[in-house]
Amino acid sequence: MNASLNMKKWLLSAAMITCCVGWQSCLDDDDDYVAYSKILPNALVTVKPSDNGFYLQLDDSTTLLPVNVSTSPFGDKEVRALTNFDITEEPSGAYDKAVHINWIDSLLTKPMATNLGPEANDSVYGSDPVEIVNDWVTIAEDGYLTLRFRTIWSGQGEAHLVNLLTSQNPENPYEVEFRHDAFGDVNGRLADGLVAFKLDSLPDTNGQTVKLKLKWKSFSGDKSVDFDYCSRKSTPAETPANMKRGTMILK
Repeated sequence: MNASLNMKKWLLSAAMITCCVGWQSCLDDDDDYVAYSKILPNALVTVKPSDNGFYLQLDDSTTLLPVNVSTSPFGDKEVRALTNFDITEEPSGAYDKAVHINWIDSLLTKPMATNLGPEANDSVYGSDPVEIVNDWVTIAEDGYLTLRFRTIWSGQGEAHLVNLLTSQNPENPYEVEFRHDAFGDVNGRLADGLVAFKLDSLPDTNGQTVKLKLKWKSFSGDKSVDFDYCSRKSTPAETPANMKRGTMILK
């Protein structure tokens, strides 16, 4: 379950280029015209399989029905993804809005890892520093913690490993720890990556919003950040309309 990061998932710019190439048929056919508004992502979503194909969960309360793509490019996997879409006037059925997908590309999406204790965690999950970037894609929503992080990477194809560990704080079950193992690849330039962790191993908040505390080792020492977090609802029909989008408070 501890999948390593590869180059595509590591560099945000590379991911965006892959998106545009892979979905170029959805863009305008005029070779002399570049739709720049469709090149950059305008949403972070959860891609969810359904009986009739798939749909997109935009946040804790908004669901989107793709009308120009009938099957998920990720098969039957539920993943977090960056996408660029346009809202259409077509019927959306049970979903909130109908959309035309211009491109979509998945993020590395992982379950949480078991906290083995400080010494074992260093050995199994690594203890190399990272920075968590305060960005619109760094967010707790729809049962996931999605993080934009920054660290040193040589660009020579070395695999890095990232994990999110469960809490060992008996007073706070919503305390989690980000771990990074560079496997000795600690020289080069700073580069950003995106990863999403499914939080279903945390206790259910029963509809309440709690503080989710994320801890990590940065280049300048230990840091933490608080997110507003509410456990996800299982289906669009069960999703209350007044749930809040996750926010972060840096410490």
